[in-house]
Amino acid sequence: MDFKAINKAAEGYREDMIKFLRDLVKIPGESAEEGAKMDRAKAEMTKLGFDKIEVDPQGNLLGYMGTGKKLIAFDGHMDTVGIGEMSNWEFDPYDGYETDTEIGGRGTSDQEGGIVSAIYGAKIMKDLGLLNEKYTALVTVTVQEEDCDGLCWQYIIQEDKIRPEFVVSTEPTDGGIYRGQRGRMEIKVEVKGVSCHGSAPERGDNAIYKMADILQDVRALNNNGDTESTVIRGLVRMLDEKYNPEWKEARFLGKGTVTASQIFHSSPSRCAVADGCTVSLDRRMTAGETWESCLDEIRNLPAVKKYGEDVVVSMYDYDRPSYTGLTYPIECYFPTWVIPEEHGVTKALMETHRNLYGEEREGSKETIDMRKARPLLDKWTFSTNGVSIMGRNGIPCIGFGPGAEAQAHAPNEKTWKDDLVRCAAVYAALPTVYCENN
Repeated sequence: MDFKAINKAAEGYREDMIKFLRDLVKIPGESAEEGAKMDRAKAEMTKLGFDKIEVDPQGNLLGYMGTGKKLIAFDGHMDTVGIGEMSNWEFDPYDGYETDTEIGGRGTSDQEGGIVSAIYGAKIMKDLGLLNEKYTALVTVTVQEEDCDGLCWQYIIQEDKIRPEFVVSTEPTDGGIYRGQRGRMEIKVEVKGVSCHGSAPERGDNAIYKMADILQDVRALNNNGDTESTVIRGLVRMLDEKYNPEWKEARFLGKGTVTASQIFHSSPSRCAVADGCTVSLDRRMTAGETWESCLDEIRNLPAVKKYGEDVVVSMYDYDRPSYTGLTYPIECYFPTWVIPEEHGVTKALMETHRNLYGEEREGSKETIDMRKARPLLDKWTFSTNGVSIMGRNGIPCIGFGPGAEAQAHAPNEKTWKDDLVRCAAVYAALPTVYCENN
């Protein structure tokens, strides 16, 4: 395979990719409101001659190049988060800004740049005659990831009946190849109390005070060590082979965490004892942890057991309609996933990068020193659609995408033009490299 020709072809599409991304930035599209952005992406696929283009009932855009046996997918979500406090932005997040090396605007790194590179990577496959009977390339432009990561792929796999050989997530990786992430789940803890007049609180049973005890235990679960003498053994225990058969990958991904993210109460008035209190817990899970184990460890906290039937620990559900109006309910559980270092997909992506750009991360003048100081093979801190692709459904998944994780959800979000080009080249070459060895 002529890697120089692939790189040259990607460079030739630089201005087209920049224009496409510039257009996407100008169209607002938060979760469940991505319709106009999807129309723009569909128009680009049509212009570039994709062999088949479909929009499924949930609103996911599916673009196919080729008709070969193995289906190899490149995924990017089209929705963005909101802009937050406008005063934190130095430019209009939907007008964006542009320099010789950067494009700024909401969604540039998280993660419409990845969609742009994937669509043009497929075009390069076609231009250079790389498509053959061995594989078909599928670019999935997906919905509602920011609301409920993985929901789109759960629908694609279970309802559209599409199951690729493997999936490349085009989420931002700062020039690295990412082979996994910690999972997460959203836990609800509800506490019942009995209200009474605030002038005589001893007559009631204050749910907020009960919750205060529970939250002290939750904080200990996150912060404590794992010594035998500790009443509440901390989550760090999962990095120890004594407690976790998957401790090696747990150390790679990092320890799990838990924190209170929201708190609610019920009370007859500000002059009464609270008769109800609920908290939301954000739980990040490392390898070896499951939703059952995470719920059980909260239920077994001393304060939770102390208050017995007055405490209910459960998991949240998600059931917001997509922009097409379709509702696809799912639990707010987003499993940990990690693809082994020796897996054929990992090796193929590493080989592709080595042939195109060497064995270190590449970057712009602004980012190169920071990137080269980090290993090429790494992991995400945040969560991606891989939670359903590999976490729920066991389809191999790996990440390589333009932009930076630190730009996600941040004011003044930006990405780098060189990243768009490099990722398009890697995407174009990867299926051939993989099929030659697998």
